[in-house]
Amino acid sequence: MNSEEIKMAFIGGLIIGLASALLLLFNGRIAGIGGIAGRLITFRVPDLMWRLDFVIGLVIGGLLLKNILPASFDLDSRTPVWILAIAGLLVGFGSTEGNGCTSGHGVCGISRLSKRSIAATLTFMAAGIVTVFILRQMGAYQ
Repeated sequence: MNSEEIKMAFIGGLIIGLASALLLLFNGRIAGIGGIAGRLITFRVPDLMWRLDFVIGLVIGGLLLKNILPASFDLDSRTPVWILAIAGLLVGFGSTEGNGCTSGHGVCGISRLSKRSIAATLTFMAAGIVTVFILRQMGAYQ
């Protein structure tokens, strides 16, 4: 990573932390993307609007970033789409089984010193480390 990438990662982390804190402060809600988006499709009327606003804000933020810093979207992925689709389904299944996603547990749960979130985040990280190790041993990644 060069210094520009480190700076952008730092700024991104600050924005995520600020957004998470503001959502908790003003709405009493935890910014777990899996739960927000997952419950959005159930169309529960009482909390439909804030969930919709949140997801629309994520999309608009991504579009703004793509226009401001298009190089940040230059991805060189050689992974077949079908593998990405399976990975996405597994992530969705895992976040459902784990009662939250990495953003909910990792960003919001740990900051609230939730023992369940700390355990979940350690599990996510361990699974990721083991997966990368196995894939590298198989020659899938260099």
